[in-house]
Amino acid sequence: MTQSELIILNFTEIRRRSIKLWSGLPESCNYWKPDEKAMTAIEMVRHVLEADYGWNLIINNGSISNYQTPWKNRPFISVTDELKFAAPYRNTFLESIRQFSDKELNEKEIIHPGNGEKKLLGKYLLRIGYHESVHAGQFLSYLRAMKITPPAIWD
Repeated sequence: MTQSELIILNFTEIRRRSIKLWSGLPESCNYWKPDEKAMTAIEMVRHVLEADYGWNLIINNGSISNYQTPWKNRPFISVTDELKFAAPYRNTFLESIRQFSDKELNEKEIIHPGNGEKKLLGKYLLRIGYHESVHAGQFLSYLRAMKITPPAIWD
């Protein structure tokens, strides 16, 4: 198995567990948030899904100086709707990763636009997985605070 295949396997497993968590959110709770400064539950789902579009631009050296998200002005409907809309962007992102050789993953430098830090592509991709995992933990806390029994994500 190549490094890119392992990274994709990791991303797929992280997303599988995220979807299990998100699917436990009743639509009546989409707009719940723990405080005024936090994202709502559905905003957090979109944030994670939308990130795939931006990550794909970054890892392919695309310009984000005039970043326009495909989600702009899109209404929040449901987790299912968010997943359906995001699917092509997720597939494009994973296909980009599939194209990278082990050499590229270990030598190509990525500059994260948010902080200007340089990271090797492989390490940068692993940090992307961590980003989604952190939000999964937040979402789990949201469900617990709403007194919703969280889905079993370890199955």
